Amino acid sequence: MLKVRLLTFNPVQENTYVLYNEHHKAIIIDPGCYFSAEQETLKKFISDTGLEPVQLLNTHCHLDHVFGNKWVHDTWALELWLHPGEEEMLKLAPLFGEKWGLPFRNYEGPLHFLEDGDIISLGEDQLRVILAPGHSPASICFYCEKQQFLIGGDVLFRESIGRTDLPGGNHDLLLTSIREQLFVLPDEVTVYPGHGESTTIGYEKEFNPYLR
Repeated sequence: MLKVRLLTFNPVQENTYVLYNEHHKAIIIDPGCYFSAEQETLKKFISDTGLEPVQLLNTHCHLDHVFGNKWVHDTWALELWLHPGEEEMLKLAPLFGEKWGLPFRNYEGPLHFLEDGDIISLGEDQLRVILAPGHSPASICFYCEKQQFLIGGDVLFRESIGRTDLPGGNHDLLLTSIREQLFVLPDEVTVYPGHGESTTIGYEKEFNPYLR
């Protein structure tokens, strides 16, 4: 059974997730730790909980979700998994960092690619990759059917949706992704977003003003 730990990092208040099982194996998703104190917070949680990180995932590659990729790689020797359609966003992230006054050292190690429908396994637990573009060219979500939760990146928020005014954004495509890829999931599925508090699929169907 997976446990989900949320850590909020960097000036953009991005949600970094650590998923871990009873065997103390862990997956790190979207490490947004920018400052050294934030890196130490993540490292201390991993150490105090007795975890062994075994995989590094990105839902998408806007800079606030990739700040910590290199540090995670250097600390635990993890190589990066992402959708191939996000590779260009990853390459461009430092340029946007300079533009926004948040310079950082980008991950430059090997890349491993995930496609829609792929399964990520952590022991007996599984996450299914769901392709949901629109906020970025190839945003992906990670769905745990057994425990009914979704690591959603910046696709769907509580009573909101991901912004689409950044390079690669497409408002109509994002709405289609949410309706056709996420709203087909059971209403009770908990959505853990890339920013802000969690929500459920059912709540967003009823109350999200962008999707009525």
